[in-house]
Amino acid sequence: MRFLITGHTGFKGAWLSLMLHDQGHEVSGIALDPESGALFSTAGIADLIQHDVRQDIRDFEALRTAMASIEPDVVIHMAAQPLVRASYAMPRETVETNVVGTMNVMEAVCAVDSVRAQVIVTTDKVYRNVGQSAGYVESDALGGHDPYSASKAAADLIAQSWVTSFDLPPTAIVRAGNVIGGGDVSVDRLLPDLLRSFAVGTPAVIRYPNAVRPWQHVLDCLSGYLEVVDALLAGSGHGEWNFGPGEQGFVSVGEVADLAAADWSELTGRPATWTSGSGDQPYESQILALDAAKAERELGWSNHLPVPEAVEWTVRWHAAVSAGKKSRDATLEQIRDFCAG
Repeated sequence: MRFLITGHTGFKGAWLSLMLHDQGHEVSGIALDPESGALFSTAGIADLIQHDVRQDIRDFEALRTAMASIEPDVVIHMAAQPLVRASYAMPRETVETNVVGTMNVMEAVCAVDSVRAQVIVTTDKVYRNVGQSAGYVESDALGGHDPYSASKAAADLIAQSWVTSFDLPPTAIVRAGNVIGGGDVSVDRLLPDLLRSFAVGTPAVIRYPNAVRPWQHVLDCLSGYLEVVDALLAGSGHGEWNFGPGEQGFVSVGEVADLAAADWSELTGRPATWTSGSGDQPYESQILALDAAKAERELGWSNHLPVPEAVEWTVRWHAAVSAGKKSRDATLEQIRDFCAG
């Protein structure tokens, strides 16, 4: 099977590229250059990619030309400006990338006859957050308080409108929670920030320790995406899908930080601490929860790694790499352990 991943140089894209290649698929990608120190670079994933296209998805003509030359069977659209705090600093770029970029991908797919299925990745933050403790379901209203959330909600609506308005290959929209795992180097994400501080022996600063989020390991998230691909290829799977950890995965930021600190200390023998931040911070909701019952019921998907294990796998990956293990080996080892059971 020929897969095309937009955003393959990002955190989830790198994991997915390696996962699909290990399963025997041909993988191509369209994305910007990876961040410094990103998993895509340290794991040498470019060596495994059939077509490694560095292209801004906001450039429609270049995107369409690249996609036509690749002739994929499946398109998984992940490319995005993915950070809430960054969206305050660059709102126009966030909207153009997330909204217009998504429209460009879907329009380019329309022009490529080889595509048999496409998956559009948005986020749990597309939902209009009313502070409810119950998980949001796929039929709940969309919204967005910050530029990032609003842009992803708009992208989700654009995708839904394209499905109903144009002749597309089988298409699904997937929404996942706070995804964690080894090799994430983004700033202003909890686990990368914690692990950077732990590695140099300074207390990590946490902005909202009481905020509750649906935490999920990247492999649980990606396994859901691939379940949707299989369903689309089999003639079902259309529509919107949540992939989250269930109620046991709705855990506060402070609790996740405590788990990570304990795991780091146990695995490395070095102390790890964190403290609450102070000063003005951009708005973030107090609670965000996701209901994945539809995927469990209709796709047979389930979340395998509870939050303590998801955190431990993430910390163990970083501890192993910091001790000299190659990042590709560390990633493949976890992919194979996960897929084995």
